[in-house]
Amino acid sequence: MHNIVDKTYFVASAVLCPREVPDVQEIMRLCNEFEMPVWPFSIGRNTGYGGAAPRVPGSITLDLGRNMNKVLEVNVEGAFALVEPGVTFFDLHDYLVKNNLRDRLWVDVPDVGGGSIIGNAVERGVGYTPYGDHWMMHCGLEVILPNGELIRTGMGALPDPSIPHTSGLRPDQVPGNRAWQLFNYGFGPYNDGIFSQSNLGIVTKMGIWLMPNPGGYQAYLITLPKDEDLYKALEIIRPLRLQMVLQNVPTLRHILLDAAVTGNKKSYTEKDDPLSDDELDEIAKKMKLGRWNFYGAVYGPEPVRNVLWSAIKDAFSTIDGVKFILPEETEDHPVLQTRSGTLQGVPSLDELAWVNWVPNGAHLFFSPIAKITGDDGMAQYSMTKRRCKEAGIDFIGTFTIGMREMHHIVCIVFDRYNQEKRDKAHWLIRTLIQDAASHGWGEYRTHLALMDQIADTYSFNDNAQRKLNETIKNALDPNGILAPGKNGVWPSTYNKEEWRIKGPQTF
Repeated sequence: MHNIVDKTYFVASAVLCPREVPDVQEIMRLCNEFEMPVWPFSIGRNTGYGGAAPRVPGSITLDLGRNMNKVLEVNVEGAFALVEPGVTFFDLHDYLVKNNLRDRLWVDVPDVGGGSIIGNAVERGVGYTPYGDHWMMHCGLEVILPNGELIRTGMGALPDPSIPHTSGLRPDQVPGNRAWQLFNYGFGPYNDGIFSQSNLGIVTKMGIWLMPNPGGYQAYLITLPKDEDLYKALEIIRPLRLQMVLQNVPTLRHILLDAAVTGNKKSYTEKDDPLSDDELDEIAKKMKLGRWNFYGAVYGPEPVRNVLWSAIKDAFSTIDGVKFILPEETEDHPVLQTRSGTLQGVPSLDELAWVNWVPNGAHLFFSPIAKITGDDGMAQYSMTKRRCKEAGIDFIGTFTIGMREMHHIVCIVFDRYNQEKRDKAHWLIRTLIQDAASHGWGEYRTHLALMDQIADTYSFNDNAQRKLNETIKNALDPNGILAPGKNGVWPSTYNKEEWRIKGPQTF
């Protein structure tokens, strides 16, 4: 689903499926002995960013989730879970349902619920409840370092003598400190960050905070009729999000994202070129949607929900032609029904249907970060829409609203069996990366083929941050075996210039 270079390039030499922590430790020791690169993944559903493929062709890949897939604990009083790499959002949700805990605890889920909770969090993925920042909501890691040594971070580094029957257990089997999943930081330097989007360790256990049932919930949709309404909507959203009137991680979606979920391009038009404004307006009219569509939810007892919903409606009512739609009031908005589940922690696979917008659909995500302002939103949208048109690709995108910033997720969909289409998609995302950097916008996550290019854009003070990352990498992994090149961090045992991937300069 993700190949923009030759599909045989990012290929592993072997896939190993360890059954438990000591297996991973022994594999790391052997790979150090033979200086063999290793690429670990939880279950390999890093959709839009390269999946399970290794950055260095021929690496051994570790499929951690095939066998290490247990929900180790769900604590109702502390509202947290402790999970292994193979536990998906579906798995944890089903665990809550089967153990009659769903009425007490919710798990925050991303658009597609089939991915690993650990994998998504360490890549800094997002969901859509008030607990939508998954890395923010993690608490406590168990990590295998490149030399095979096992550590626990935060309060997990402190043994708990009050826990009985630990003698004779392996270190990975010893129950964690009772505060391991309650307090992130422990004592001294905070280590967790160096294991996020990094090649410095393999996460084998992670705590994740769960959302207590808020006592009530209401999803909603606000349709914005005109393309230029994006500007005013973002100016409305910013203060509401900062004030926590908007409690969750809402999304402002372009009409084609919703259209592509409900049908492929041929179901709307016979043309192959990007759709015009008039055609987009016609699709919006047919679907009873706007050119932009805002999905959110309010949480809490009914009096709280009523006050919040009233404030939200008053704010958005200043935009001419907006409509307010609740899922229970309509059968005409299938995406709203799906979002209604997602926004209360019910996982789904429905959203991935937009990949079928074109035949043999594959996709990349271009994911820059920006301020929540009308100026930034319109500038990013204009830039990406213009470049998409040059590449002959429809703009499909969404603004995902964080606490003080927004992720602009642009879905670049292309025919994976058509070399020309792949080259256009590759040219498009490389061009957008440079366009964004020229405006001071940087991506938060990317595909394997683009990691070096994006790392180059984070170049303050002669690439000081990358030099720091390389220094830490060489200290912890002197043989350079663990995920070399991940996110542009290469060990000294590699000539990183020789590993750069060239993209098409034109098409």
